[in-house]
Amino acid sequence: MTDPSKVHERRRFLKTTLLSSLAVALPSAGRASTRFSSDHLQVWSCGGLAEAFIPANEAYEKRTGVKISYTGAFAAALGKSLLGGATTEVFGGRVLELAKKLRQADKMVYFKPLCFTSYVMVTPRGNPAGIEKIQDMARPGVRVVLAPDASPPGGQAAQVVLTKAGILEGAMKNAVTLGSCVQRTMEDIVEGRGDVSIVELRLTRMPAFQNRVEILSVPEEFFPPPPLTFTIGVMRHARDRVLADDYVEYITSPEGQAFFELAGFISVLSDKGRAMIDKLGVKDV
Repeated sequence: MTDPSKVHERRRFLKTTLLSSLAVALPSAGRASTRFSSDHLQVWSCGGLAEAFIPANEAYEKRTGVKISYTGAFAAALGKSLLGGATTEVFGGRVLELAKKLRQADKMVYFKPLCFTSYVMVTPRGNPAGIEKIQDMARPGVRVVLAPDASPPGGQAAQVVLTKAGILEGAMKNAVTLGSCVQRTMEDIVEGRGDVSIVELRLTRMPAFQNRVEILSVPEEFFPPPPLTFTIGVMRHARDRVLADDYVEYITSPEGQAFFELAGFISVLSDKGRAMIDKLGVKDV
């Protein structure tokens, strides 16, 4: 029979060894930050990425001791500002074409694929209208909730999905709400004010909506390509290129990508993500 005291001592030894190993493998914040000439990094991104960037930034700050100044807002507005006179150090943007424009304008040094989004149907818990496929959104009596006036590409993307599915007219006739905010669309579904909507999967992972709706798949051939892609790039005005490069490397690493998967995005390191990189041509110019 094993001596309990020896078992306890072995567990304590293993725990101490593990912690010591981690201390060597992961430098303290003070030591890590000495690699950089700056202790601050400015990061802008599309607001839809905030649910992933905020915890990822917190983890990076703990890892390096560097302060991340983060702004998440409407990507098109940020992109327009950056193509003008505004500056930041790292930019996580939506739509591949925007990253290419920033590169061609010499505002961005380089970019990498960051993640991808996907679209799903959502219904109230229990799916009271018995929605099974996207064509059901045009079925008489089904209450459809849409947000065509939401900031692009939110509302527009859902309409493209419906158009590709050949049911835009029928779904619009069934619309009980034509709003201007995708999050309010989710609220309407959660509260049962509608039977079905089309949203990005990421919205279903937000704390306010997680586990409060039923999620049904949408065939990928109906997805509009431009909004699917997010990129991350180092900007020309990065004060410390070593720091900016390290941050981008972290965000696109397995540890960084885990935050994006948790927030409902497709990781660029997954099999699906790698296939989408090739399919959508997400390459620096």
